[in-house]
Amino acid sequence: MEDRNNAASARELREAERGVSVVIPAFNEEASVGAEVEAIRQVMSRNDTPFEIIVVDDASTDRTATVAMRDGARVFKHMENRGYGAAIKTGIRGALYDTIVITDADGTYPADQIPHLIEKLKTADMVVGARIGEEVHIPLIRRPAKWLLRRLAQHIAGQPIPDLNSGLRAFRRQAIEPYFPMLSNRFSFTTTSTLALLGDDFRVVYHTINYYKRIGTSKIRPHHFMDFVILVLRMAMLFQPLKVFVPLAAVSIGIGVMKSIIDVLLVMERVATFGWATFYQPVLSTSALLLFLAGLQFLAIGMVADGVLRRLSYQSRGPGQPQATKVCEVTHAMVEETELKRPDEKL
Repeated sequence: MEDRNNAASARELREAERGVSVVIPAFNEEASVGAEVEAIRQVMSRNDTPFEIIVVDDASTDRTATVAMRDGARVFKHMENRGYGAAIKTGIRGALYDTIVITDADGTYPADQIPHLIEKLKTADMVVGARIGEEVHIPLIRRPAKWLLRRLAQHIAGQPIPDLNSGLRAFRRQAIEPYFPMLSNRFSFTTTSTLALLGDDFRVVYHTINYYKRIGTSKIRPHHFMDFVILVLRMAMLFQPLKVFVPLAAVSIGIGVMKSIIDVLLVMERVATFGWATFYQPVLSTSALLLFLAGLQFLAIGMVADGVLRRLSYQSRGPGQPQATKVCEVTHAMVEETELKRPDEKL
């Protein structure tokens, strides 16, 4: 009997490792959620991977939950509106499988790209659907803010980020759950998760996708841009404090140097001749000295914060440890495959 139970547990564990849970947060998406569920079902049914589709209804006032359940999705419902990130967390907590894919319910993300994300996840910790394909319908009014936000995030992460906050991505439950306390319950869930995994040296890769015109009304408002900027700076403080404090120190010391030069020039105008008596003159102003001291303090705070974070990261490595190593052993099969591809690359 015990052996039978152990065998059943082993099967369940293998199923959990093989299967895929697609989580769809939804708030008043009655018009589109049914088509989204059906599109994902058709794509996922083309192979033998176990899967489930979870719709988290974030206290919608329309028939979102009813439509999703009618089309065969597992449905969780919040009794009050808690936000995009909170809905994703609820879906991940309730998921049967370890591989998680999140997408939106508004028809903007191509469901047929989900298998490609899952395939790339075999050698990564997170795969982000980068909205840089041939057909991308991002409103023009949002593009400057998104560009600025992405540039800021790239500076902090120290590497290119084709799409910072795409809502179509795949990851393993074990990689993202340790970050739940710091991941936002609002729209910045995706931004935070990207920067958090990059900051802890997880392997994040990108897969080019199209982005279609949404069905229904967008929930993002202009004031959310400042929320995103504050969030990026907060993440910089948490993962890359030197990327914030070193520029502040450089600016402060640089202005202090310029002010000192002006102070010296003013002293040269006051004294008729140079000699030992010149060294007894008050040369540097109080403002110049304060700028120097502020710069040194910024630098010291950044170095201390960076040292503390590295120490804490070293001590707490455990469930959140990167699973997909960036170093792999090269095999003869890999070399032969590369050689076979070369003629095509020259075309």
